[in-house]
Amino acid sequence: MKRRKEVELMEKKSEGKSATVISTRGMIFTGTVVSRKAEKTAVVSIDYLRKVPKFERVEKRRTKLHVHVPDGMDVKEGDKVKFVECRKLSKTKSHVVTEVLKG
Repeated sequence: MKRRKEVELMEKKSEGKSATVISTRGMIFTGTVVSRKAEKTAVVSIDYLRKVPKFERVEKRRTKLHVHVPDGMDVKEGDKVKFVECRKLSKTKSHVVTEVLKG
């Protein structure tokens, strides 16, 4: 997870005339696409380690986030993707995919 300055991501519309600009802010994440059932949305799983001070160990944790997939970006289940925080796009979506790392 990294911090990112304000960057603009262009989303191409199917008409080709208008384009939506989604300004990003906050953290950059990488994760694996778990579900691609909803239109323009992917569910991405992030695995991370959390330190447990009492037992001097680390534990594996996982979280799922709903991520917006811009038009023209080909994302399938099992892909590793890089995504960034952005403004709230819907009730559950506040991240947008910036690139597909590997399929």
